[in-house]
Amino acid sequence: MKLTSHWREYLAEAAAIGLFMVSASLFTTVLEHERSPLRAIVPDPFTRRALMGLAMGLTAAAIIYSPIGVRSGAHMNPSVTLAFVRLGKVARADAIFYIVAQFSGGVLGMLVARGVLGELLAEPAVEFITTRPGEAGRLAAVLGEIAISFVTMSVLLRVAAHPRTMRWTGVAAALLVMANITFEAPLSGMSMNPARSLGPALLAGRFDGLWIYFLAPPLAMIAAADVFRRTRARPAPCAKLHHSDAVRCIFCGYEPRAKDVCITT
Repeated sequence: MKLTSHWREYLAEAAAIGLFMVSASLFTTVLEHERSPLRAIVPDPFTRRALMGLAMGLTAAAIIYSPIGVRSGAHMNPSVTLAFVRLGKVARADAIFYIVAQFSGGVLGMLVARGVLGELLAEPAVEFITTRPGEAGRLAAVLGEIAISFVTMSVLLRVAAHPRTMRWTGVAAALLVMANITFEAPLSGMSMNPARSLGPALLAGRFDGLWIYFLAPPLAMIAAADVFRRTRARPAPCAKLHHSDAVRCIFCGYEPRAKDVCITT
């Protein structure tokens, strides 16, 4: 049974997104809270978004290349998992447990952040780091989420599919997170991730527009997987964003004691 044999990967996936949510909560509070000294030093919203993008890009890279990320593959996002399911790289049973882990980890990460930050996380400028449509409205938020989700998955697949660039997949993910937060966040809050949006919504009690983050990112990333499958010059990559010879891969069957290596098939 997948649960008994792959529980380490599921637990690592929950921990990965949990750490991501704690990091996002801390950096948002430091940059956006009304009483934060850094907000006074950096009054320009664009500059603060760029700093937030840098912080979360580095967070994403650190998790992807960490032992936790290497163990699970660091999807941290049901949309990513579903895209790899579409490519035939993740078994359906693993996908179910991954998605449960992602939502659970996202909520638990927010509970930890609330325990650490307390009322600071509830301040209106932070508001539990909820993702909501910006002043341009819901249509702009939907289009923004579709665009960044499609582009992000397309780039990651192409970087990961080439043997000479696959080790840079985590770096590519970090750069994309940084760019998306800096430039797209005013439209939708930059989610790309139903699990990232659910935890904050639960704590804030704000569910307006939540459907956007449950529909647009998964559909866009699945579409990106379809386009890759139809136009690819190389086979689809394994579903891990970064591999290590010391850690098994439940997606491609690599075992540390085996003579073979994890390859794209």
